[in-house]
Order: sequence, then C-alpha cells, then structure tokens
Amino acid sequence: MGKINYLNARNNQHMKNIFSRRGPRVALCALLLFLACAALRAQDGKISVKWNQVVTVSKTTPTLQVVVNPMLRSHSPIHQGSFQALKSLGADYVRYVPWFPYTRQAVAELHPPGKDRTYWDFTLMDSIMQDFMEATAGHSVVINFSTIPVWMFKTDTPVVFPDDPDEVFWNYNQGTRLRDTTMKELSDYFARLFSWYTRGGFSDELGKFHASGHHYTIPYWEVLNEPDLEHQITPRQYTKMYDAIVSGLKKMSPSTKFIGISLAFSNNPEWFEYFLNKKNHRPGIPLDAISYHFYASPVKGQTLDQYQFSFFDQASGFLNKVRYIESIRKRLSPQTKTTINEIGSIINAEPENIPIDYWNLSGALYAYLFVEMTKLGIDVAGESQLVGYPTQFPDVSMMDWRNGHPNPRYWVLKLLKDHFGPGDRLLETNVDGNGQDVSAQAIRTSAGQYLLLVNMRNREISLGLPDEAKNAALLSVDQSTGEGQPQHSTAPGTRVTLKPFTVMIVKL
Repeated sequence: MGKINYLNARNNQHMKNIFSRRGPRVALCALLLFLACAALRAQDGKISVKWNQVVTVSKTTPTLQVVVNPMLRSHSPIHQGSFQALKSLGADYVRYVPWFPYTRQAVAELHPPGKDRTYWDFTLMDSIMQDFMEATAGHSVVINFSTIPVWMFKTDTPVVFPDDPDEVFWNYNQGTRLRDTTMKELSDYFARLFSWYTRGGFSDELGKFHASGHHYTIPYWEVLNEPDLEHQITPRQYTKMYDAIVSGLKKMSPSTKFIGISLAFSNNPEWFEYFLNKKNHRPGIPLDAISYHFYASPVKGQTLDQYQFSFFDQASGFLNKVRYIESIRKRLSPQTKTTINEIGSIINAEPENIPIDYWNLSGALYAYLFVEMTKLGIDVAGESQLVGYPTQFPDVSMMDWRNGHPNPRYWVLKLLKDHFGPGDRLLETNVDGNGQDVSAQAIRTSAGQYLLLVNMRNREISLGLPDEAKNAALLSVDQSTGEGQPQHSTAPGTRVTLKPFTVMIVKL
C-alpha cells in the first residue's frame, strides 16, 4: 500500500511537469496513465470504525415474502425443498400472499352468491396455507389474502378465468368501482375468510355453516396489495376499504395488528398524508403499520455490468423517498411502524438469459438496503420472494425453480437473519478509498462485534480491516458459493479481498 501511495504522488507531480512542457499527445498519454493508477488505487480501501460511537440502535428485522403459485403446491417438484428452506430460515414477520394471477389459489368465493347456493371453496388455498403455517411455526407471520373477488366490482362483462388452477391469468383485476358502495359485501368476504382460518369456520350469505377445523393465530393482517396498481384505487377509497375490513376483523381478533397501504410505488406522498391522518379514519381504527415496495430494474438492453450502477443508483433514490415518507409518518402517526416488505430486482429477461452472477448482485442489493433501512429506523425489511418462476417473475426468486435449491439471494438473507436484528448497535464506520463501491458497517450484537461488507461492483476489491479484525473469521456469499451455504474462512492478517457482489461478515 505504501508503494502505491508513493507511485501515485510521483505520478501526480509528473503530470504537472508534462502539462507545463509537453504537447497534447504526450499529455493524453500521461492522462491515461494517471487514470489507470487512479483505478488501481480505487480498488483498495481502508475501513475505520469508532467503536464507542453508536450511530443508531436497530429496530429492523430481515425477512421475506412468500407469494402463492403452483410451484408451492404439493405436486410441485420443489415443494418440499422450498418449505424446508423457509423453515430453516426461521424468520419473523414472513409475509404470505395468495395473489390474483393464480385466481383459484387466491380467491375463496369465485362467483357471487345466488338465491339458493354459494360458491365458497378453500380446497386449493388450504393446503399451501397449512404448509406455510407449519414451516413458520414459532414465528410471527403477516397474512395477506390480497385479492378482492372481481365480481364485487362493476365490469362491462363477467370476468372469465382459467379452469386450470396452475394457469397464470394476469387480467383478473378488472373494474375500479365496487358494486356495493357501503362496502359491507367487501368486509363480509374478508370476515368470513378470516373466520375460516381462525375460528373453525363461518356462516355464509344463506346462513349455512362451513366448518374448517382451522384455529390459526394471525398476529398481523395486511389489507390488500398494491392498490395503486390493482383496480387503481385512490387513497380516499383505500382508506374506506381499510376501515371497513379492519373494523370487522378486529372484533373477531382484538390481538391482531393491521398493516395498511402496501403500495407498489412510493412516489405519491398523498397516499401517506391521507392514510396516516387519523382524521380520515373511523374512530378506533388502528394504524399499526404501513407497507410499500421497491424493485430495481435495468434499462432495456443493459448488461450485468450496467445493472450494478442502475440498481444501486435506484436504491439510493428510493432511500431518499423513504426518508421523506418517514418524516410524514413521524409527523402524523409516530406510533405506526414501517414495513418495506417487497425488496428485490426485476430484469425482465427470459429465464435462460438470466446471468448467473445476477443472483449475487441482487443479494448484494438487498444487503445494502437492509443496512441503510436499519439506519433509517425501518421496522421490517422483507426480501421478495421465496419462489418465483417462469410466468411469475423468475428473477425475484430465492429458490432455483429447476432443482429446489436456495440461490444466493436466499443465502444472503439467511446470513443477515442469523446475525443481525433489533437491538443491535450500529457503530460509526467509514471506508477510505472506495466508499462508492463498498458498503461497510460495524455492528455490535449480543453475540459480539461484526463488520458487514457488501461489494457493490462487478470486480474484486481489496480492503484493509481495522486492527481488531486481524485474522478474523469470515463468512461470505459470493460467486464461488453458488447455491451452497456461505463460505467460512479466515482473514489473512488485516486485509480481505471481496469477489464481485460479495456479501461478507467479519467476526471480530
């Protein structure tokens, strides 16, 4: 390192001499030499930590969402591996979302009730719900049966969906106005669904009792999903829907807490200003938590080498929005928690064209956002999603849909979940030399002191560690670990080399 510094200083002086005495061609050559030396210098950095300076105390839980799709059904070849991975993770606040593209797996009443019969059917919904609850036993969950039966909306013609429950159908959510403006029909649907899973059954619209045998405890219930996209619901409309649904569910389960908004996009402050203002709600309606989402996406035609800059630039912009939203929340409803429960990246590539190193880049993106959200006091950082596959965003999957093995996105989450969480103390940490390329954070936990390192670039980066980290134990997810568990190693002295898109924990 001393030799590099000496050469850099000498080259700087040489540049000044050349520009004062030589012609443009020589000057250009000298400039190229200088830039090459600067690039070499940028690959080396030094981490410094103020061990007695606490920046913040963490409130943030790392977790994930599970979106229902055919790959989670019992006949799927990756069913067992996926639920075993979920169980092994042992995360809290796991979000469970039966979603509209697989209509028969998401909607319990597919047709409006008639004069002499109703159409309640939980056959396809129950088996995955049971597997999910068993895999998360002992941990808190967030349940979000997100899809409103489309027959409750005014549409020009009835919506016809596939008979095959495994066939994807993206055109289910039609209509923008409910046919029952009192919202009793809406709230009754969710009350019966909630009762099916928590109270052993319910009485339908004709007074007939349907027994389920389910008595699950549901600590958190999220009300709808991405209303700014699905049915293009306005903040005012959504708030009325939230109040109608929550008022019914709260009577049945006073201990359940509720999560609202669940926005796809965070660029409209009106949602937060309106929903978080208690004056816009019925008396007694709780505002326990809000949620919203973030996905990084490249510009069409970009390659992996461009993704690295696009993703982290977008993440930086998103964090600015988070700061602004937090200022609104703290002003209007400071007791309300914030859960950012869909975090990921989408590249819209054909499955066979997803670069192998993309999974490490996406994992590094989540690790970076987890650290930054922790600094901002976010309560839940949820990675999206356990299983994606062709027809449903394969690029957000944490499981390899071909073999049922967890990919690097899963292993990054497990690395964070196993070591960090609420109560940890983040210490003042700086990276000299390449602060734009590496995220470094010193964290003191009840189990000891750690450095969390994230290489945000598609190249190796060498870092000098604090003296306290000499010969420290290392645990990393990188290109070499693939679909395997994090790699254990030992730091050679006080330096480490991070492979492209590495997420590493240094145990002091």
